[in-house]
Amino acid sequence: MDATDLDYRARTRSGCIPPELVSRLLERGHVDVVELQAGRGEWFCALAWARLLGEQGRQADALEVLAPYLATGWWTAVVAAAELLEGWGRGDEAIEITRVRMEAGHPMALESYTRLLARHGRAEEAFTLLRPHIGELSLAVALVDVAAAAGRDEEAAALLAARTEHWCSDFPWCCRGLDRDTAIGLLATIRERQGRTDEAIALLRTGSTTLLKNREQLAALLARHGRLDEFRAAAATDDSGYAVQRLARLLEECGDVEGAIAAYRQADGPVAHDPNSAFELAQFLARHGRGNEAIDVMRVQADARNGDDWILHTLSDLYLDQGRPEDGLAHLDALAAARGGEEEWDLYWIRLPLIAARDGVDEAIAQARSHPEGATSYAAPHIAELLAGAGRTKEAVAVLQQHASANSHDLAGYLIDLGRVEDALAVLQRRAPRPPEQSDGTWHDDPPF
Repeated sequence: MDATDLDYRARTRSGCIPPELVSRLLERGHVDVVELQAGRGEWFCALAWARLLGEQGRQADALEVLAPYLATGWWTAVVAAAELLEGWGRGDEAIEITRVRMEAGHPMALESYTRLLARHGRAEEAFTLLRPHIGELSLAVALVDVAAAAGRDEEAAALLAARTEHWCSDFPWCCRGLDRDTAIGLLATIRERQGRTDEAIALLRTGSTTLLKNREQLAALLARHGRLDEFRAAAATDDSGYAVQRLARLLEECGDVEGAIAAYRQADGPVAHDPNSAFELAQFLARHGRGNEAIDVMRVQADARNGDDWILHTLSDLYLDQGRPEDGLAHLDALAAARGGEEEWDLYWIRLPLIAARDGVDEAIAQARSHPEGATSYAAPHIAELLAGAGRTKEAVAVLQQHASANSHDLAGYLIDLGRVEDALAVLQRRAPRPPEQSDGTWHDDPPF
C-alpha cells in the first residue's frame, strides 16, 4: 500500500470502489464484500467498514482496519482516524496522531492539530502555535476560530488590524498569503463575536466592493441581527445576487412568502439579469406550490440564453414536475428551431424524460438511438437511466457494457443492483496507467503551465 497511489485513486475515483458505490453495496446487504475489500487496499471500503465497527462498539477492530492506511503516512487516512477517535471521546489520541504528522512537516497538519487542541481545552496552546502564521490564509482563519476559546480575541484583532494596513496589489487574489480584504473579514468576525456589531458592519463596508466573500459576510451578519432595512438596502445594490438570496431566505423563515418573492423581483434586481438568481426564485416558487410561475421565470432565461444546457435542464425538470411534458417539449422544440434546428447530444438528452413521460420509455429510447450521437459512450448513461427507471436494469447494463471503460461507475452500480457484485468489482478495479505528473510546482512560461 502506497500513499501516492492511494491519494491518486481516491482523488480521481479511478481503479477503486467510489464512496457512493460502497454505500450501494451496504444498502444491498453486501457487508461482507465491503469488509473483504477494506483489507485489500480499497480506502472507501475501509473507511465505511471502520465507521460501522465503531458504531458497534468495536473501536479496536476499526482502528486495525485503518492501520495499514495510516502506516503509509497518507494525510487523508490520518484525518479520518482522528475524526473517528474524537467521535469516540478519545480526543487525546486524535491529537497525538495529528501531532506526529505535524512534526513530520505535513503542510495541512498544523491547522488540524490546533483545531483539535482548541476543541479539547487547549486553546491557549493552539493560539500560541498559530500566532506566527497570521500571514497564511487557512491558519489565520484557524487562529480567529480558536481565539475566543483562548480568551485572546483582542490580540488576534490587533494582528489582523496590522494586516489591513497592507495592500499587495489591485488584485488581492494574486497574494499567496492573507490579503487585506480577507483580514478585514476576519476582523469583522471577531468584532461581531464581541458584540460590536456596528463596528463589524463598518469594517465590511470599508473593504473592497468587489470582494464577494465580504459582501456575503455582510449580508449574513445583517440577517443574523435582523437588520432588515439595512439588509434590503444591501440587497438592492448587490449584483452578485447573494444578498437577495439571504434576504429571501430570512423572509421565508419568517413566513413572508410574498415578501421573499418581492425581494427576488425588485425593480432591475438580479433576477432580471442573473440566471442563478432566477434559478433560486424558480426553486422558491416550486417549493411553495407555484410551479407554473417557476416555469415562467425559467422560460424567460431559456429564451434569453438559448443553448445554456443547465437552464434548459432546469426548465424541463419543472415542466416534468408540473405534469406538462407536452408543453416542455414544444418549448424545447421552439428553442432548437431558433438555434437552427440541430442539437448536439448535450442539449438533446434533456428532452428524453419529457418524451418518456409523454410517449413512453420505448419511444424515448428509440428517439435517443436515432440521434447522430445516440451510440456514443456519453449517450449510453442517459439511455441506461431511462431503462433502469423503467425496471429494465439488465438492458441498462447491456447498453453500458458497450462503453464500459467510459461508464464504469454507472455500469458497476447497475451490476450491484442485479447482485452481480464480482462483475461490478472487475469493472471498477480495472487499473489504467497513471498519467505523468504535469507539474513540479515551479512556474513555467511555456505550456502546459
